[in-house]
Amino acid sequence: MNGKQVVSALHSGSPVYGTLVTSPSPTLPPLLRPLGLDLVFIDTEHVPIDRAMLSWMCRAYDALELAPMVRIPEPAPCRASMVLDGGARGVLAPYVETPQQVRALVGAVKLRPLKGRRLDQFLAGEAPLEPELMAYLEECNAGNFLIVNVESTPAIEVLDEILSVPGLDALLIGPHDLSCSLGIPEQYDHPRFEEVVRRILKAARSHGAGGGVHFWREPERQIEWAKAGANLIMHHGDNSAFIQTLQRDIEMVRGALEDLRASAARIEAPV
Repeated sequence: MNGKQVVSALHSGSPVYGTLVTSPSPTLPPLLRPLGLDLVFIDTEHVPIDRAMLSWMCRAYDALELAPMVRIPEPAPCRASMVLDGGARGVLAPYVETPQQVRALVGAVKLRPLKGRRLDQFLAGEAPLEPELMAYLEECNAGNFLIVNVESTPAIEVLDEILSVPGLDALLIGPHDLSCSLGIPEQYDHPRFEEVVRRILKAARSHGAGGGVHFWREPERQIEWAKAGANLIMHHGDNSAFIQTLQRDIEMVRGALEDLRASAARIEAPV
């Protein structure tokens, strides 16, 4: 998908499929292209990718119509502007907890290049923009999308206010941080965690925004969440998929060889 198609799908409830990418390898984009993904999620919050390399990655994925979404290190408008300048189509802001943060991010993602006092006044509802300028900004930013991570109990307490900010396209649950904020770290089967996830997804869909969970374990969980309203299917990542697959295969081979050695030892043992 391109950016406009992602925005349309998120709001309509159509499924949008994506995965986390941390590797800057130039061989990876063409390998991901045939998988039927719609976007890639490039993380700069936890992964050390410099600005030039990030731009190359965004341009490569964008050329393949795998809309590049970059998670910035903090919910700061200047960070959002930087990754969009580098070729990102979408911005994912981590650990957002207030509607004010969302409003400022909307200004950076949906109203660029407007900045400064004029932008602040418009976002505060104090001064409208000229129709010609508004049309220009909407056209310039039509392919940009904004998604925020919901990862804490303070965010849940103001969920409706966050979702009421015009220009927000979707919520993406960060399950690890959310489980920690709930006091049940990594207990993804806990009834309280499951209840909160479903509450967030229901709220997102009721506001006409997309919703999903970035998850790296059993795909059956993604299916259940999709039945509960998730349409942003953000599954796995290059590192996690590699490690889990390699661990499974090595354990299978090691177990088979140990069984063979045990059988051989029993045969050779003196009676």
